[in-house]
Order: sequence, then structure tokens, then C-alpha cells
Amino acid sequence: MKVSPRILLFMLIMFAFSEIACSQARHSRSDRRAHYSSSYNYEVEITGVGSDGTKTMKVWGYGRRVEDAIIQAKMNAVASVIFRGIPAGHGAAATPAILRDPNAGEKHADYFDEFFSASGKYINFINLTTDGMPSGQDRLRMSRPRGYKVAIYAQVMYDNLRRQLEADGIARRLDHGF
Repeated sequence: MKVSPRILLFMLIMFAFSEIACSQARHSRSDRRAHYSSSYNYEVEITGVGSDGTKTMKVWGYGRRVEDAIIQAKMNAVASVIFRGIPAGHGAAATPAILRDPNAGEKHADYFDEFFSASGKYINFINLTTDGMPSGQDRLRMSRPRGYKVAIYAQVMYDNLRRQLEADGIARRLDHGF
């Protein structure tokens, strides 16, 4: 029995739509919300090669006020270097995360709660390269959740951050071996 090309194309399209529908049904709304509100879901874009020992990037943060979003963006810049790494782009190679263990945040939760507190050490490892309040595409008003999405240009002192985490016993030293 010979199948016409139109019927074959129709069956292929129906199969593709059924796969899409099934894959979306497998992920509930709460699963998707948990994924997007994850503490490891950072929006980071490398902007170029920084001076020795630093990483220059554009990073976004969310907050009810612009100031809160800027603080969150600073934390996200440092956290992305520690936990997730930085993707390649704009002439810069990808940078792996300082902590390779995916459970390091949970293992050292007390340390990182203090590290990322309002007066925590994280602020010592970031230099802002943005002057003043973000505007235009770098400052967006959000309806859900209510507040702002703000982008800042930041320089993270990668080598100094790594040395601090090594001194505090959180990261393994590079010369420690495998």
C-alpha cells in the first residue's frame, strides 16, 4: 500500500503537535514557576574581556524598587561566578564556576547566607561600571511580578573572590590536585 506524500506530511505534523502538547503537559505550572524562580536562574551576559583577574558582564536583577533590583543584580553577578560560571561571548571565553559541586550552595548554606546578606562579603568583589540609575532597555517596569527588571554593567574580581573562598575553606585550591 502506497501512502501519499500529503497524508505522510499530515501525519508527521500531527505527531509533532502531539509531542509538543505532551511535553508541555508533563511540566505543571508550579514546576515551571519553580524553575524560573530558582536561585540559580541568573541572566548574565559577558560584555568583554576585563583586566587581569576580573570578569566584565551585564547582569539583570528583579525588585519591587529599582534600588532593590540593582542590589539583586550585584548579588546575581557574584553568585553566577561562584555557582554557575559565565557563558562565552564578545571575545571572551567561557568561565567555569568557582564551585564545581552542584550542591555547594546547600552544603555551605550558612556561609552563603552571611556572604550574601545586606552587609555581606559579596559586595567587596564587585565593581559597578554603570554610572547612575539604569534607563531605557536596562530598566523595565514589570507587571508580573510587580516591580522592575534592571540591568547593570559590573566587573567581578574573579581571582580575589576565588582566593577568599579558598581561604574560607569553601572552594578547593587549584593546586590541591584532583
